[in-house]
Amino acid sequence: MEVVIVAGPVEVGAFAAGRIAEIVAAKPEAVLGVATGSSPLETYRALAARRDAGLDLSRVSAFALDEYVGIAHDHPESYHAVVDREVVQPLGLDAARVRVPNGLAADLDAAADDYEAQIAAAGGVDVQLLGIGGNGHIGFNEPTSSLASRTRVKTLAPATREANARFFDSLDQVPMHCLTQGLGTILDAKRALLVAQGASKAHAIAQIVEGPVSSMWPGSVLQLHRHATIVIDEAAASELTLTDYYRYTVEHRGVVQPGA
Repeated sequence: MEVVIVAGPVEVGAFAAGRIAEIVAAKPEAVLGVATGSSPLETYRALAARRDAGLDLSRVSAFALDEYVGIAHDHPESYHAVVDREVVQPLGLDAARVRVPNGLAADLDAAADDYEAQIAAAGGVDVQLLGIGGNGHIGFNEPTSSLASRTRVKTLAPATREANARFFDSLDQVPMHCLTQGLGTILDAKRALLVAQGASKAHAIAQIVEGPVSSMWPGSVLQLHRHATIVIDEAAASELTLTDYYRYTVEHRGVVQPGA
């Protein structure tokens, strides 16, 4: 696991966007995994600026991490709408290449299986962008989620619904259930890129980076990923114990001593 500590949220977004841009430059038809919530917004802004400067994202495909169950696709807080508003339009993606789980399906289990099949048919995700909840969830994989889980229906934790209530008129309007990619699905991505900023995420970051791999902190599963990068600001890094080492490794990335 690579841990990159930068000054603030803008720098988090700039670094993450740079990593994604490198992948797209090498593979114009790359498959991106896109996250919603507050954490990735600076990354999307930085990618949009790169698009304005000439980065072509029009051939990229994208898969969203999750969607609420029972919310209309045109509801402004459905992830169909959020992904279109915050990702597709600013980045100039082809909407026909963007997939979001179908939380309105009559058979949600079948919809989950179909979503897995769509990801596989696309050749898998090249880079999965992730945020993290205060309880350590990635996607909507709440604590005690199986580390091998696939796309499925999940019940949102009360803390998650309370955190997301800021996007709705009241807590009662926040859906109780979702369709989410599983932790096993996320691990299948060729690269994982988690972004976090602010002191409110510091404890979760400490747990998933330096704590044991545990279903109680779902994001800790990234310790098992072959190519996971955690990009955080100083505030989100405030509870880590090995910050000097993380900075040292970034400073010396690519520098190998002869005979090492």
